[in-house]
Amino acid sequence: MVAQAAGVSPSTVSRILNGTAVVSALKKQAVDDAIARLGFVPNPMARGLAGGRSLSIGVVTQAIDSPFYGAALRGIEDELDPAGYSPLFVSGHWNAAAEARCIEVLRSRRVDGIIVLTGRLTDAALKATARQLPVVATGRSTKAPGLFSLAFDNMEGGRLATRHLLELGHQRIAFIAGDADHPDANDRHRGYRQALEEAGIAYDPALVVPGEYHEVSGLLAVDRLLESRQRFTAIFAANDQMACGAALGLHRRSLRVPEDVSLVGFDDLPTSMYALPPMSTVHQPAYELGRLAATAMLQLLGGSTPTVAVPPPRLIARESSRRLRG
Repeated sequence: MVAQAAGVSPSTVSRILNGTAVVSALKKQAVDDAIARLGFVPNPMARGLAGGRSLSIGVVTQAIDSPFYGAALRGIEDELDPAGYSPLFVSGHWNAAAEARCIEVLRSRRVDGIIVLTGRLTDAALKATARQLPVVATGRSTKAPGLFSLAFDNMEGGRLATRHLLELGHQRIAFIAGDADHPDANDRHRGYRQALEEAGIAYDPALVVPGEYHEVSGLLAVDRLLESRQRFTAIFAANDQMACGAALGLHRRSLRVPEDVSLVGFDDLPTSMYALPPMSTVHQPAYELGRLAATAMLQLLGGSTPTVAVPPPRLIARESSRRLRG
């Protein structure tokens, strides 16, 4: 119908829709006008299947409501859309069995590739999936045919955050750790320890309290620190959400940030610069990570080896940290 209304062949309409036609501006305008007049909507599934693809990419995230993963998902979407691909998001909730089910669901939907944002799937499971279709995984350094991984240097990020506080004169630095089952949390903890070691300061396990990467766990961690009566002048929280909870915990105990306790987070979420006071943190490019993962996937689908790399961490110093005054 579009071809008839525009006075061209159906194959010409198809090539115009696919962006492969070399036609006059007048002819293209006629097709665009016919599409608008008839209310024609191209069927991406039919177009994809005609070319042996579904034009969809499965994305296994861990928590869609997470501000960090939300930014990464937006980056994936923004990169895939101009290429004609649509993402299909599912959540694994940091559970390997749930992530495996997500992979099977996505494969049943005939996705052209799968992006896995961190998670707990084993390297062997990812390699097995990559034998069936392209896989891009973040948060690890695994290599295999059809599998490309993107790793952020969390250990260096933890070292930078701790070193920042050390350079401000703090020696009693408490650390609110992330979930011990998360490799990135363990790497940030190792970075904390390395910075102390480099400064010649003994690691004190009593200053390390567990957290779960959400705000409430940061608040509870501060309560635990204060109830232990351990002396500290600064806190490094393994992510911004816990740092936010820690700030509230300090406020409820009438302790001021940074006058009484300096505070540093990790991730540099968009909300961190609007906290009171604005949060010092380690920048982890969540949105860019999503775009890079999607770029790598498009390169794999194009038959080439991905060339992208995650930028190194960098310390963003804001008003929540200050020099220790004797």
